[in-house]
Amino acid sequence: MQRDYDLLIFDWDGTLADSIGRIVEAMHASAERAGYPLCSDEAVKGIIGLALPEAISTLYPQLVEAEVMAFRQHYADIYMALDDQPSPLFPGVVEALDAFRAEGYRLAVATGKARRGLDRVLKANGWEDFFDITRAADETRGKPHPLMLEEIMAHCRVPASRSLMVGDSSFDLLMAQNAGMHSVAVGYGAMSLETLSVHRPQLSIEHFSQLPAWLARAATPVFPG
Repeated sequence: MQRDYDLLIFDWDGTLADSIGRIVEAMHASAERAGYPLCSDEAVKGIIGLALPEAISTLYPQLVEAEVMAFRQHYADIYMALDDQPSPLFPGVVEALDAFRAEGYRLAVATGKARRGLDRVLKANGWEDFFDITRAADETRGKPHPLMLEEIMAHCRVPASRSLMVGDSSFDLLMAQNAGMHSVAVGYGAMSLETLSVHRPQLSIEHFSQLPAWLARAATPVFPG
């Protein structure tokens, strides 16, 4: 079987893990603790995927750097308390990723989470050594800059033409565009498929289980000559 892609790269929050509600709750609670007005749920969802300092600055552009850093610490403390048991993975994720691994795909994570948070959820799911490489926002350039994807591709030695980014935010899909790779939009996370459609993903899905089915259909059998 000949595949269209060799490397599958996944966002974490809202793509693999059902964590959007906790992120919104933690952002609201952090604003209350800091004494700032609450943003709407939709506004918070609109910054998910960005590195945390950039996300805070986008929601509260009036804050100076020291205030952003204080807000960031509030968020870290509150989110850790809310996420004592890490957010569950979406239905079908474990089975699909196991199947992708068995089929020989290279697998990676590109996330707006910090390394500390990513390592914690990977450990909770027994995935410390599951992915070929993971990249977090505090160890490289944040989304939508393509550096995160470029580092993943370089590590896996797979070109952009053979790589696929799967994400639930505009930042994920724009990062893929900036890296010259195709993308899949998921509509069950932070942003709607209508919002994501402007980035022209190769596929738009409402359930993770639709991804392996599409990849299987896209693969073509190779017959002996």
